[in-house]
Amino acid sequence: MKTVHWLFVVSAALFISGIGFIIAGARASQGAVPAAAAAPPPPAVATVQQIMRGIVGPAANVVFESVSTTVSAAGIEEKQPKTDAEWLEVSSSAAALVESANLLVAGDRSIDKGEWVTMAKAMADAGMVALKATQAKDPAGVLAAGEAINTSCDNCHRKYQRE
Repeated sequence: MKTVHWLFVVSAALFISGIGFIIAGARASQGAVPAAAAAPPPPAVATVQQIMRGIVGPAANVVFESVSTTVSAAGIEEKQPKTDAEWLEVSSSAAALVESANLLVAGDRSIDKGEWVTMAKAMADAGMVALKATQAKDPAGVLAAGEAINTSCDNCHRKYQRE
């Protein structure tokens, strides 16, 4: 009888201690702030014009020039990426377009919180279409994405281009 009583007391003490550790752990985790949430965003360095000239323009040109059809007296010439390296170059440019859209709305670069953000998202969406087409090695998809990229650029330039 004494052994059963002793085992019950030890079991109850272990159970209560376990509950205490769970409560203490929950309280400690509520007060902890994740390191990423505590860090301020890095300061914006480039201007919108620098992003356009240094990233967006060159990246868009790579996508635009990667797939084409030229009809001349000599015949029809189809241009498209053929090697993995060529596809990687177009893919990297498409990814740069997507990321540059993020840069255009970061910090104090947003000219407004309405159309500017909407147009940057349109460029990012078109860049994602191009990126997916390059991953599938789909020249027709890259060509169609090029049209969407061009449209997003034209729409934005009509309203915001200052030069």
